[in-house]
Amino acid sequence: MRWVDFHALRRWLVVLLVGIGAIALTACSPQMFRTSAAQVPELTDWNLSNPKTFNYALSNESPNVFTYTYEGLITENALTGAIEPALAESWEIAEDKKRITFTLREGLKWSDGQPLTADDVVFSYQDIYTNPAIPTPIQDVLKIGKDRRFPTVRKVDDRRVEFTTPEPFAPFLRITGIPIMPKHALEKAVKTKGSDGNPLFLSTWGTDTNPRDIICNGPYVLDAYVTSQRVIFKKNPYYWRKDTQGNSQPYIERIVWSIVENRDTALLQFRSGGLDLSEPIRPEDFELLKREERRGRFTVYMGGPRPITTFMSFNLNQGRRNGKPLVDPVKSRWFNNVSFRQAVAYAIDREKMKNTIYRGLGTLINSTLIPQSPYYLSPEQGLKVYNYDPAKARQLLLDAGFKYDSKGQLLDSEGNRVRFTLMTNAGNTIREQMISQIRQDLAKIGMQVDLRPLNFNVLLDKLDNTLDWEAYLLAMGSGREPNDGANIWLPNGSSHNFNFPSLPGRPPIEGRVVADWEAEIGRLFIEGAQELDETKRKAIYAQTQKLTQEYLPWIPLVVERIMAAARDHIEGIEYPELGGVVWNIHELKVTDQRIID
Repeated sequence: MRWVDFHALRRWLVVLLVGIGAIALTACSPQMFRTSAAQVPELTDWNLSNPKTFNYALSNESPNVFTYTYEGLITENALTGAIEPALAESWEIAEDKKRITFTLREGLKWSDGQPLTADDVVFSYQDIYTNPAIPTPIQDVLKIGKDRRFPTVRKVDDRRVEFTTPEPFAPFLRITGIPIMPKHALEKAVKTKGSDGNPLFLSTWGTDTNPRDIICNGPYVLDAYVTSQRVIFKKNPYYWRKDTQGNSQPYIERIVWSIVENRDTALLQFRSGGLDLSEPIRPEDFELLKREERRGRFTVYMGGPRPITTFMSFNLNQGRRNGKPLVDPVKSRWFNNVSFRQAVAYAIDREKMKNTIYRGLGTLINSTLIPQSPYYLSPEQGLKVYNYDPAKARQLLLDAGFKYDSKGQLLDSEGNRVRFTLMTNAGNTIREQMISQIRQDLAKIGMQVDLRPLNFNVLLDKLDNTLDWEAYLLAMGSGREPNDGANIWLPNGSSHNFNFPSLPGRPPIEGRVVADWEAEIGRLFIEGAQELDETKRKAIYAQTQKLTQEYLPWIPLVVERIMAAARDHIEGIEYPELGGVVWNIHELKVTDQRIID
């Protein structure tokens, strides 16, 4: 899973929502992006944040540039969820279910014209994704079994590679959708160490790199990047896809991401004709856009519940760095008390959120898996639900030793006022409204909540590096396969943010405590990935959902319906239940070519 803020277009399975940036534009038109005298098919989109990196292996957020610039061996059809060939034209699974042999397409090339071969596949998995010196979140989904061993990969010939897993591993085929990286461009950086003893790869292809130096294999390459203004992609001349008439794909020559300061600016630009897409549509904008649909010459699309979990979480880490507690010990005792977390869950009026903030276009969520997953456990199947009940919240707190003063303020057993800071990403108006309501709701049970909206990248730095936070509200995107979330739910996973572990290349954490329920969830995730019987897998993941709802490392809130608007001059849109207008970008066409100058 990856952090998300607005519309995740993850190729092999998706997920949505992020960020912040800044732009001096208010109602810019496409002419502001023209760079050369030419007439080409162009698509203009938007993003709230600057890209954090151009190095896929070091990325942990979505949306990101890699949706357009890289492919893996397989891909996933967003309409059906079926696994389909990508760089690999076929694969064979051995009878022992532990070996898969992939055959690459003939004549594959990188964006610089160099051949893409089995050597690149072996390099990507062996030298990057399973390299202990490279802290990539991909490692969490590649580790297999109780011993957390990696699969091995070997070259059979230039077009064939064989993967061997240490034991049967149900999610493995879907995992091979992760991008293949160019050996000829990155091998030296992987094998050369800097003065800090780490591979130079860790500082390779940052956003300060000339975008045209980034070697890609996807439908597009990076052409230009201006911080807080725009990212420009152009068609990869060596991309492998062709249509049935033999025409090269994609058809759209250029994509422009306008980096906007907030969603209001994005909406204004779309309505004025400066953007081709408005995705996602906020619930408060749906009625407006629906009214303007015909006159504005665009179409509004609606899918199912967005494939994310929007949640509130407390920092449960009881460890220290350099002898200093990561969390104030007084507050840490509150946060690590399950009754405290349950009380907070009961005190949040999610129905009010759905009906006011989401304008009735939201869905209450109670699971860490999305409803579209075959492993999803519903409340009707026994999943615990925290419906709004402030009286129950107060009683839970009193039973746990908290008390109220004469002013109705909540105190702990030692007389400390219960007060903490809740952060979210600034510029996301829905989330800012959500934390504002949470402050009001929790005030009714005597808690004082201080709000702190932050730039998205600053917020991620707190979650992934400094660990300097108390509570946050964000979303994590997911797909149909539960093991996509292994980096979150394994206690040593790189996105196990509610109790962050010590990771290579980062300051160590002393005295970290892993709760029994936390360890059990991790054990079940390992067991679920080992199990090939679908009925048994569902039972295992049902248990993980029961545990997360009982102990609440995440407090699930509300998620909106997937909605988007796209100009009618874009042809070929097939809007899936999981959302994403451009999931099939290689098939899309624009009927009005634009003069670029």
